[in-house]
Amino acid sequence: MASALPCPLGMAILILVVMRYVNRKLHPPPPFPPTMSVQERRAATASEMMLYGLLFALPVVGWGMLSAAGYPIVLSSSLHLPSILPHNLRLYALLRKAHTVLAYLLFVMFIAHVGAMLFHTLIVRDGILLRMAPWNMRAQEKDAPTGAGGKSGETSDETGG
Repeated sequence: MASALPCPLGMAILILVVMRYVNRKLHPPPPFPPTMSVQERRAATASEMMLYGLLFALPVVGWGMLSAAGYPIVLSSSLHLPSILPHNLRLYALLRKAHTVLAYLLFVMFIAHVGAMLFHTLIVRDGILLRMAPWNMRAQEKDAPTGAGGKSGETSDETGG
Protein backbone atom coordinates (compact mmCIF):
# COMPACT_ATOMS: atom_id res chain seq x y z
CA MET A 1 0.00 0.00 0.00
CA ALA A 2 2.57 2.56 -1.12
CA SER A 3 -0.16 5.02 -2.12
CA ALA A 4 -1.85 5.26 1.32
CA LEU A 5 -0.79 8.87 1.97
CA PRO A 6 0.03 10.33 -1.48
CA CYS A 7 -3.42 9.68 -2.96
CA PRO A 8 -5.51 11.54 -0.34
CA LEU A 9 -2.83 14.22 -0.14
CA GLY A 10 -2.80 14.61 -3.92
CA MET A 11 -6.59 14.91 -4.09
CA ALA A 12 -6.58 17.44 -1.25
CA ILE A 13 -3.93 19.47 -3.10
CA LEU A 14 -5.96 19.25 -6.32
CA ILE A 15 -9.09 20.54 -4.59
CA LEU A 16 -7.19 23.33 -2.81
CA VAL A 17 -5.42 24.41 -6.01
CA VAL A 18 -8.69 24.63 -7.92
CA MET A 19 -10.28 26.62 -5.08
CA ARG A 20 -7.23 28.91 -4.84
CA TYR A 21 -7.14 29.48 -8.60
CA VAL A 22 -10.85 30.36 -8.72
CA ASN A 23 -10.39 32.70 -5.74
CA ARG A 24 -7.40 34.29 -7.45
CA LYS A 25 -9.47 34.93 -10.59
CA LEU A 26 -12.37 36.37 -8.59
CA HIS A 27 -10.09 38.51 -6.39
CA PRO A 28 -6.98 39.55 -8.36
CA PRO A 29 -3.87 40.47 -6.38
CA PRO A 30 -2.66 44.05 -6.09
CA PRO A 31 -0.47 45.27 -8.93
CA PHE A 32 3.25 44.59 -8.95
CA PRO A 33 5.49 47.18 -7.29
CA PRO A 34 6.68 49.92 -9.66
CA THR A 35 10.29 48.82 -9.04
CA MET A 36 9.70 45.64 -11.08
CA SER A 37 10.51 45.80 -14.78
CA VAL A 38 8.16 44.49 -17.46
CA GLN A 39 10.36 41.40 -17.84
CA GLU A 40 10.24 40.73 -14.07
CA ARG A 41 6.46 41.09 -14.10
CA ARG A 42 6.14 38.67 -17.01
CA ALA A 43 8.50 36.20 -15.31
CA ALA A 44 6.56 36.44 -12.03
CA THR A 45 3.23 35.90 -13.80
CA ALA A 46 4.63 32.97 -15.81
CA SER A 47 6.13 31.49 -12.65
CA GLU A 48 2.81 31.75 -10.85
CA MET A 49 0.92 30.13 -13.73
CA MET A 50 3.55 27.38 -13.91
CA LEU A 51 3.15 26.69 -10.19
CA TYR A 52 -0.63 26.49 -10.54
CA GLY A 53 -0.27 24.24 -13.59
CA LEU A 54 2.15 21.88 -11.84
CA LEU A 55 0.08 21.76 -8.66
CA PHE A 56 -2.93 20.85 -10.79
CA ALA A 57 -1.14 18.40 -13.11
CA LEU A 58 0.73 16.39 -10.47
CA PRO A 59 -2.36 14.99 -8.70
CA VAL A 60 -4.10 14.32 -12.03
CA VAL A 61 -1.04 12.50 -13.41
CA GLY A 62 -0.75 10.59 -10.12
CA TRP A 63 -4.41 9.59 -10.35
CA GLY A 64 -3.91 8.46 -13.93
CA MET A 65 -0.73 6.62 -12.97
CA LEU A 66 -2.49 4.64 -10.25
CA SER A 67 -5.41 3.96 -12.58
CA ALA A 68 -3.08 2.66 -15.30
CA ALA A 69 -1.33 0.43 -12.76
CA GLY A 70 -4.65 -1.06 -11.70
CA TYR A 71 -4.32 0.16 -8.11
CA PRO A 72 -7.47 1.21 -6.27
CA ILE A 73 -7.61 4.92 -5.55
CA VAL A 74 -8.64 4.98 -1.90
CA LEU A 75 -9.20 8.29 -0.15
CA SER A 76 -10.64 6.72 2.98
CA SER A 77 -12.01 3.33 3.92
CA SER A 78 -15.41 4.18 2.42
CA LEU A 79 -14.42 6.60 -0.37
CA HIS A 80 -12.85 5.23 -3.55
CA LEU A 81 -12.22 7.27 -6.68
CA PRO A 82 -12.95 5.77 -10.08
CA SER A 83 -10.12 4.90 -12.45
CA ILE A 84 -9.62 7.58 -15.09
CA LEU A 85 -7.46 5.44 -17.39
CA PRO A 86 -7.53 1.81 -18.46
CA HIS A 87 -5.15 -0.71 -16.91
CA ASN A 88 -1.98 -0.47 -19.03
CA LEU A 89 1.52 -1.09 -17.67
CA ARG A 90 3.27 0.88 -20.43
CA LEU A 91 1.05 3.86 -19.74
CA TYR A 92 1.75 3.43 -16.01
CA ALA A 93 5.52 3.49 -16.65
CA LEU A 94 5.19 6.62 -18.80
CA LEU A 95 3.02 8.40 -16.23
CA ARG A 96 5.33 7.39 -13.40
CA LYS A 97 8.27 9.05 -15.19
CA ALA A 98 6.13 12.08 -16.00
CA HIS A 99 5.02 12.32 -12.36
CA THR A 100 8.65 12.23 -11.21
CA VAL A 101 9.77 14.88 -13.72
CA LEU A 102 6.83 17.12 -12.82
CA ALA A 103 7.59 16.71 -9.11
CA TYR A 104 11.21 17.80 -9.63
CA LEU A 105 10.06 20.69 -11.80
CA LEU A 106 7.62 21.76 -9.07
CA PHE A 107 10.44 21.65 -6.53
CA VAL A 108 12.68 23.81 -8.75
CA MET A 109 9.87 26.29 -9.45
CA PHE A 110 9.04 26.51 -5.74
CA ILE A 111 12.67 27.20 -4.83
CA ALA A 112 12.94 29.82 -7.60
CA HIS A 113 9.69 31.46 -6.47
CA VAL A 114 10.81 31.60 -2.83
CA GLY A 115 14.25 32.86 -3.92
CA ALA A 116 12.71 35.67 -5.96
CA MET A 117 10.40 36.57 -3.08
CA LEU A 118 13.33 36.68 -0.65
CA PHE A 119 15.39 38.76 -3.10
CA HIS A 120 12.59 41.31 -3.47
CA THR A 121 11.83 41.30 0.26
CA LEU A 122 15.35 41.44 1.69
CA ILE A 123 17.43 43.10 -1.05
CA VAL A 124 15.14 45.24 -3.21
CA ARG A 125 12.65 45.88 -0.36
CA ASP A 126 9.81 46.69 -2.74
CA GLY A 127 6.96 45.15 -0.71
CA ILE A 128 6.41 42.11 -2.94
CA LEU A 129 5.73 39.93 0.12
CA LEU A 130 2.83 42.22 1.05
CA ARG A 131 1.43 41.66 -2.44
CA MET A 132 1.58 37.90 -1.92
CA ALA A 133 0.13 37.86 1.60
CA PRO A 134 -3.58 37.01 1.78
CA TRP A 135 -4.12 39.20 4.85
CA ASN A 136 -2.89 42.22 2.88
CA MET A 137 -5.39 41.62 0.06
CA ARG A 138 -8.27 41.46 2.52
CA ALA A 139 -7.17 44.73 4.09
CA GLN A 140 -6.97 46.36 0.66
CA GLU A 141 -10.45 45.10 -0.26
CA LYS A 142 -11.85 46.71 2.90
CA ASP A 143 -10.01 49.98 2.16
CA ALA A 144 -10.86 50.11 -1.57
CA PRO A 145 -14.47 51.41 -1.36
CA THR A 146 -13.53 54.27 0.98
CA GLY A 147 -10.32 55.10 -0.93
CA ALA A 148 -10.37 56.23 -4.54
CA GLY A 149 -14.14 55.99 -5.06
CA GLY A 150 -13.73 54.83 -8.65
CA LYS A 151 -11.34 52.66 -10.53
CA SER A 152 -8.44 51.52 -8.39
CA GLY A 153 -5.12 52.50 -9.92
CA GLU A 154 -1.72 51.01 -9.34
CA THR A 155 -0.65 53.86 -7.09
CA SER A 156 -3.57 53.53 -4.66
CA ASP A 157 -2.63 49.90 -3.93
CA GLU A 158 1.03 50.70 -3.37
CA THR A 159 0.74 52.46 0.00
CA GLY A 160 2.68 51.26 3.00
CA GLY A 161 5.15 49.18 0.93
